[in-house]
Amino acid sequence: MKILIINGPNLNLLGNRETDIYGSQKFDAYLELLRDTFPEHNIDYFQSNVEGEIINKLHSADGSYEGIILNAAGYTHTSVSIADAVKAIETAVVEVHISNILSREHFRHVSLIGPHVKGSVIGFGLDSYRIAVLSFR
Repeated sequence: MKILIINGPNLNLLGNRETDIYGSQKFDAYLELLRDTFPEHNIDYFQSNVEGEIINKLHSADGSYEGIILNAAGYTHTSVSIADAVKAIETAVVEVHISNILSREHFRHVSLIGPHVKGSVIGFGLDSYRIAVLSFR
């Protein structure tokens, strides 16, 4: 099965940024572990700090992958356009958040993407991605 992970803004700084919230592991190291854990899956990865690039990636991935794992980061709460892109594609999307967005600032409690996804995994650290992969089995 082909799965695409899309990470949004500032997630390229994992391992360095707010380690009390996001942990100290860099995503590249975690991605290697994830691929080793699921050798039966082809897991591709894309990260961008640019809203339009995330939208373009969602569009181009549609039909090429059996599943998409999306951590839109701050765009989760602000981007109608990313929510519309998720709604417009046929490929199933699972929303992921490393932190528990419901225990953070009030503005993070609303996901514009959430109503259009297969499911959401929040608050389990980087392990949220592993749980999301399991949803595509």
